[in-house]
Amino acid sequence: MMMTLKRIFSAGATSFTRSGLVSFATVLIMTVTLIIIGSLVLLSAVLSDTLSSIQKKVDVNIYFLTTAEESQVLAVKTRLEQRPEVDEVTYTSRDQSLLDFRNDNKDDVLTLQALDQLGDNPLGAALAVRAKDPTQYAALVQFLADDAAANSIIDRINYGRNKVVIERLSNAIDATQTAGFAIVLLFVISSVIIALATVRLAIYSARDEIAVMRLVGASNMYIRGPFIVAGIIAGLISGLIALAFFFPVSWYVGQASVGWLDGFNLFTYYVVNFPFLFFVIVGSGLGLGAVASFLGVRRYLQV
Repeated sequence: MMMTLKRIFSAGATSFTRSGLVSFATVLIMTVTLIIIGSLVLLSAVLSDTLSSIQKKVDVNIYFLTTAEESQVLAVKTRLEQRPEVDEVTYTSRDQSLLDFRNDNKDDVLTLQALDQLGDNPLGAALAVRAKDPTQYAALVQFLADDAAANSIIDRINYGRNKVVIERLSNAIDATQTAGFAIVLLFVISSVIIALATVRLAIYSARDEIAVMRLVGASNMYIRGPFIVAGIIAGLISGLIALAFFFPVSWYVGQASVGWLDGFNLFTYYVVNFPFLFFVIVGSGLGLGAVASFLGVRRYLQV
């Protein structure tokens, strides 16, 4: 049995080499396909990290009327902290709100002059509420709307704007992934078509050898095996090339983008998740090569 498998693999390697330019074309299109698959995985990681980073920064800011007493605001803070979906509530007093406003507008002389002319502090206290899950903000806003004591002293809540930002980014990620899968599907089909052509040419080139093997009673596995092995070899080579391609690319992109990706380094992701990427990219190459060759053998080689 081991001798038979050894001969099948040897014949498969010979068949792959004999096909020459057709094998090269197969490896090329499969490599492009696997690079697109790998790019989709890496892009998904970047977008997911970006969304997660934005979600961590987004909170619901509750602005209170200037007539609200500090004790009333702190009571609302306490009730919010008792909610299971709340991660953190930060209190900003009226005086601190005014100081923050002055610091934010320190270069705007007219605004500061107008503020000084008012005399009284026109700003109310505020609470910044951060939920454990961004999807829970709607429930928190509804809780405040149903709380009569809180609702009577609240001026406004900025939930709507933050909600739009998160939804738009989530939609962009979904659209990118959908487009990526469509492109991958297109190249997978192209790879299968070229692999079928490779198998057909290989079968035609080895027609005399196949005829002899039929005459001496060779098994179906022995006749078909080398062509499937040739496809697996093409997939393996393509997978390794694609995996190696991402080493310099992820390093360059990681160095160039770490500043505006909020600390996310693509090269670090590549190194840390190398086993996963190896499994996805090389595994996809092996699977694609094996399936395409198997389909080609079933179609063009009748034994």
